[in-house]
Amino acid sequence: MNRSIVFAAAAVTMLGLGTAVTFAATKSDIDEDVAKSLVDFNALHPSNGGLAKQAAGMLVFPHITKGGVGVAGEFGEGVLKVKGKTVDYYSIGGGSVGLTLGLAKRAEIIMFMTQDSLDAFLHKDGWSVGADAGVTVVSKAAGADYDSLIHKTPIVAFAYGEKGLLGDVSVQGSKITKIKD
Repeated sequence: MNRSIVFAAAAVTMLGLGTAVTFAATKSDIDEDVAKSLVDFNALHPSNGGLAKQAAGMLVFPHITKGGVGVAGEFGEGVLKVKGKTVDYYSIGGGSVGLTLGLAKRAEIIMFMTQDSLDAFLHKDGWSVGADAGVTVVSKAAGADYDSLIHKTPIVAFAYGEKGLLGDVSVQGSKITKIKD
């Protein structure tokens, strides 16, 4: 494949993701999408609602878009919920270089199962999944043995609702940042 075509496609992809950042959703839009996403999440597995209640806090990203041609990027917006209440708004983003081709969307919930893991997240400006903490990832949130998940790691991530032509649901390397007003 011609290098200039690959670089042009990558530039267009990154420009499109950059536009998503520029035209960020309003807080009420995010709240509405989070509520719908939590209903979907709870419907995936009978234990999901109980697990969410056990968590010290959880990040909910109802729409994460990832795409690229050679160079890929991802972006999404969501909330941090503690005891069922929205505490703050966050964005998730990341990039990679490699054999990437396509565009996909997913929802993601990151549960902090201990107060210590939640506190560590709250006291870090620009938290990176995988670099700042070990995370157990459950794709599609189906058939999980939740007792062993809680005892294995203090942070559990669920990726679900995948749509599109890019099968990567990895959360490793994603950076989560508080949205400033």
